[in-house]
Amino acid sequence: MPPSDSRGFRTRSIHAGQYRDEATGSVITPLFLTSTYEQPAPGEHTGYEYSRSGNPTRAAFEACIANLEGARYGFATASGNLATGTAMFLLKAGDHVVASDDLYGGTVRLFDQLFTAFGIAFSYVDMTNIDNLRGAMQSNTRMVWVETPSNPLTKIIDIVAAAEIAHAHEALLAVDNTFLSPAFQRPIELGADLVVHSTTKYLGGHSDLVAGVMVTDDDALGERLAYISNALGIIQATFDAWLSLRSLKTLDVRMKAHERNALSLAQFLSDHDKVQRVYYPGLPSHPQHALATRQMSGYGGMLSFDIKGGLDAARRVLQATEVFTLAESLGGVESLIEHPALMTHASMPQAMREAAGLTDSLIRVSVGIEDIDDLKNDLENALAHA
Repeated sequence: MPPSDSRGFRTRSIHAGQYRDEATGSVITPLFLTSTYEQPAPGEHTGYEYSRSGNPTRAAFEACIANLEGARYGFATASGNLATGTAMFLLKAGDHVVASDDLYGGTVRLFDQLFTAFGIAFSYVDMTNIDNLRGAMQSNTRMVWVETPSNPLTKIIDIVAAAEIAHAHEALLAVDNTFLSPAFQRPIELGADLVVHSTTKYLGGHSDLVAGVMVTDDDALGERLAYISNALGIIQATFDAWLSLRSLKTLDVRMKAHERNALSLAQFLSDHDKVQRVYYPGLPSHPQHALATRQMSGYGGMLSFDIKGGLDAARRVLQATEVFTLAESLGGVESLIEHPALMTHASMPQAMREAAGLTDSLIRVSVGIEDIDDLKNDLENALAHA
């Protein structure tokens, strides 16, 4: 963790990596919409030469999110999928990756449809039993890919144990921290080598940008990612970086509001006669509730539930909400509702979805920060259609 910054999380989210413009005294870090920079002499520059390599606005966001994750290096990308894909460039043909069995569908598509063509092999195991990870490691395993809480079943994986297993095999541990953000979970402090986010989600928080970010505290890994980022030109757009930096200032207060509503809604759904099962790590009934409480400082705003009546009932509920918006994505201040099998995870093979427990009766909810009574009433009315 940056040794010189012992300030609180909320203070750092507002100040870390940011600066006032000397010319005007602007309190907000300026938006540098430039592709290139004047150089005082051939081959000499003031720290910036071309915006693919570096931009002051993007650098401020990268420094801030790295600080919040307890790290020193951040690399902002044009999307969350691109952050995941860039991490794969740390590998080479013949390498093997062990990944969680319950992953965002776009991640599975990226792994199985693109990177297998480059000679990288992937195994998917249920890491809620950490022995499954231990048994899946091979002599050529070079990365363990963990999503915790998982999307959409909110499975919790022991990051400390996963790091010990990965490092014993000289493999990297990468953690997708999109569902919680550093406000509630900091995997690098638990032993992870690399953290990725879809900035589109909670870091952005307002459903008005698409972006991603990679964070590491390892010097060699940071140097390698900087080279790959520049070579590929994966950069986040400058205006989106400015929006991301703006959003970090309210991350902590937003996440607490999301969690407060999600816990109340999870309890409401657990008692509903039309609901078969609720997946939310904040509920004592969640199978990894104790682990979640130990490694997370909050339970987040994401939950899923199985509705009685199968696909037809799920369709009727999804089309009956008014406050909840039927849409993909998550992490915005507005509440969203969707059907993983038909929407976010449709790219996963059906057999893989079923093996992971993604049924046709499963509904995923991104709980926003509206008034909780309005959210409960909206779902109550929608469930009446089931």
